[in-house]
Amino acid sequence: MTYTLITANRNYSSWSLRPWLLMKALAIPFYDRIEPFTQPVNYAAFRHFSPTGQVPALIDGECILWDSLGITLYLAERHPGVWPDDATARAFAQCAVAEMHGGFGALRNECTMTVGVRVRKGAMSPGLSRDVARLAELFGGALERFGGPWLGGAAFTALDAFYAPVAFRIRTYGLDVGAGQAWVDHILAHPAMIAWERAALAENWREAEHEAELAACGTVIADYRA
Repeated sequence: MTYTLITANRNYSSWSLRPWLLMKALAIPFYDRIEPFTQPVNYAAFRHFSPTGQVPALIDGECILWDSLGITLYLAERHPGVWPDDATARAFAQCAVAEMHGGFGALRNECTMTVGVRVRKGAMSPGLSRDVARLAELFGGALERFGGPWLGGAAFTALDAFYAPVAFRIRTYGLDVGAGQAWVDHILAHPAMIAWERAALAENWREAEHEAELAACGTVIADYRA
């Protein structure tokens, strides 16, 4: 039976991108179902397919997975390549994925996900400065330690998928991650990332709360969306 992966708007939904990109990059077949954000709160509508009322959700027969990390762990038990083969790189990847899953709060709050817009940031808060410095450290250190071009070495893994939305944020807000920019450029050129971006630019709906968050993040200098 083919998986069904439920995601939301390509332009906004960073959590949706993670398992979608992972499955695309590893050629894991799935039916791609989009449930867009249409209201400031979509909980009631999304509860029909996700116990948390959130996306992403993966359906495998009678089994429903409702969290990006939970989906990743589930797929890792069934498909090769989710984690790096090298034990040291795998341990690093799992820690870094957990760090992204539970951290980088200032980055999330002050640099909301928007694929098709470019924003000029004002002065960064201390929290955002720390988050950006940590990203530069993590990306640059991983490339040097494991040889690139991906964060865990020669192959794309869940580590890259979990930081993929950050690559869009870095480009959107012009964040400086030093030597880590090499990975940012590399993942933005991945065919699946290009496909996601193309779909994001083609979307013609807007959700008011996301747009308000964007307006609070800085000055919009370009908007490439339909």
